[in-house]
Amino acid sequence: MRGSEREGIDYHFVDDNAFDDLIAKGAFLEWANVHGKRYGTTRDQVTGHLANGVDVFFDIDVQGGRQIAERLPGAVLVFVLPPNIEVLERRLRARATDLEAQIQRRLAATKTEIESATFYNYWLVNDDLDHAVREMSAIIMAERIRRVDKMELAQALTRGNG
Repeated sequence: MRGSEREGIDYHFVDDNAFDDLIAKGAFLEWANVHGKRYGTTRDQVTGHLANGVDVFFDIDVQGGRQIAERLPGAVLVFVLPPNIEVLERRLRARATDLEAQIQRRLAATKTEIESATFYNYWLVNDDLDHAVREMSAIIMAERIRRVDKMELAQALTRGNG
């Protein structure tokens, strides 16, 4: 745990052996070793929501993003970038949860992560929070409209039930 993170609120924390067991059982929809720490999302955390038509958002790195793309073919991937590296460094330092070595490791990995994120559907630059929220909202709305079953809608309209 970092700083003020809490079990069951921010994450579910498990030891290395339990994490290895979850990997071996195929329990993760995605998992990755990110900057020396392992993170993952279990299938159980996601499948029920998706089955009920609930949008599920992941805050994960490109390793996890690639797994989501492979395992959930209809997933819409949004890559969120800082406006520049200086802003990223300032944000990492401001949150005060990482040691200097961890900050440097994150900054060094940034270029590789950006270059490997070409499979994402959308790229969103988080230069202004309100603007970024509006862009994310537009993406969500566009994707929901795109997913409408057009044949079902057309049949309902032509039967006079729409």
